[in-house]
Amino acid sequence: MSARAKRREFADEEDVHPDERWMASYMDMVTVLMCMFIVLFAMSTVDQDKYEQLANSLATGFGAVDAGMIDTAEGVVVPADLVDNEGESPTEVTHSADALDPVDAAAQALANAETAVAEVAKLDQLQAQITGNLAAAGVSDLVEFQITDRGLTLGLIGSETFFAPDSSDLTAAAAAVLDAAAPALVATGQKISVEGHADKHGQSATFATDWELSASRATQVLRRLVEQGGVAGEVISAVAFGSAQPASTGSTPADMAQNRRVDIVLLSNQPDSVRALIPEAASGN
Repeated sequence: MSARAKRREFADEEDVHPDERWMASYMDMVTVLMCMFIVLFAMSTVDQDKYEQLANSLATGFGAVDAGMIDTAEGVVVPADLVDNEGESPTEVTHSADALDPVDAAAQALANAETAVAEVAKLDQLQAQITGNLAAAGVSDLVEFQITDRGLTLGLIGSETFFAPDSSDLTAAAAAVLDAAAPALVATGQKISVEGHADKHGQSATFATDWELSASRATQVLRRLVEQGGVAGEVISAVAFGSAQPASTGSTPADMAQNRRVDIVLLSNQPDSVRALIPEAASGN
């Protein structure tokens, strides 16, 4: 066969079988696309049960109410620095302490009531002791007692009895009352608040406002209890209310005298839950 004939035969074979190398790249691209769509499909499919378990575990870990009946001990998300040595988070401890069952709540309420009754009995005993001391000094009729949720209040009513008009100097009767009450107050060791009040009259010759007058009188009572009565300075304080908390809203001389007062309050050291029950316990005596 001549060379020309051979070239013609080879050219005919090329026309029948063209170059197909591009198919390899095309098949690779199709394979990659198929893998991508399989991954996207897998990501878009959510296992509802596993999703609910994860959601409930996260809610439990952050202190929310459980939304389903699952084992919340599995997969609870709590930061490591919020877990104590026994493996409990502060939220779990707080919830378990607050969520008392009815039996525990009833027992706590009964314990608070019994403590309130005991506190009233102690205050009654203190009042009786102070009243005896005042009677021995002949000034028992100058003090009014009241038991409230704050504790025992000794009311020094009527400024003319304890102070000269427009003055914060203690009278002899006031000194006798304070000296008689001081030993019982010292024995308790509890905090004492001396609270000054005044009737509304405004500026006077000595004091610019009712605040200054009530503050000065409360301070004089405090100094007598500390300097002469032996009350520790760290347990007593003086407060001035001016005419902001009147005992009587009337305008008669007797009503105004009720507002010119100094209260000595022996503060109860019981928790709020017990002190709230003291007035009811006191009314039952």
